[in-house]
Amino acid sequence: MTRVKICGITRNEDALACAHAGADAIGLVFYPPSPRYVSVAQASAIACVLPPFVTTVGLFVNPTAAEVEAVLRDLRLDVLQFHGDEPAEFCASFGVPYLKAVRVKAGVDLVQYAFYHREAQGLLLDAYVEGTPGGTGQAFDWGLIPAELPLPVILSGGLEPGNVVEAIKRVRPWAVDVSSGVEAAKGLKDAARIAAFMEGVRSASL
Repeated sequence: MTRVKICGITRNEDALACAHAGADAIGLVFYPPSPRYVSVAQASAIACVLPPFVTTVGLFVNPTAAEVEAVLRDLRLDVLQFHGDEPAEFCASFGVPYLKAVRVKAGVDLVQYAFYHREAQGLLLDAYVEGTPGGTGQAFDWGLIPAELPLPVILSGGLEPGNVVEAIKRVRPWAVDVSSGVEAAKGLKDAARIAAFMEGVRSASL
């Protein structure tokens, strides 16, 4: 089955709703301008309530090494996710597996990008919106994704219960990533929408 990451978790109850619905991973945002930002203390409390086998992913946007290390000192993250212009060497320097987000638009060479970030666990493909590093809730043209990429694809950008089946059937990604598409308000997830999204993923994978 296609794997699922639900990003922008800010409350313990939302993390539990994700886990109970069958999500494989949750995303914790360490980017202060985001409405889904969490402090290390909040993130630690969320991580503590998770049952086994749910991956914790920490999201950063152009951080300093000290900022990443400060989080890792107090919180064990399974994966780092970089959403800015971070060089491959920087992303790989923390001893933690990483994902590299790419904002997709015409002219972006995803094969070359994947080669440059070949140490990454995968490429997270999001919509390009000028001046915004991600989390816009907008989809992009899935036809821009090459049929063969040398890294696993995590499809993001504008996914929600109503389009996730089509997205999976067209792109066949390793995983999908959703945030605003399962929210009641920014940063506050809706358990019913999470359940509906997961049901869509399961039906698309049959």
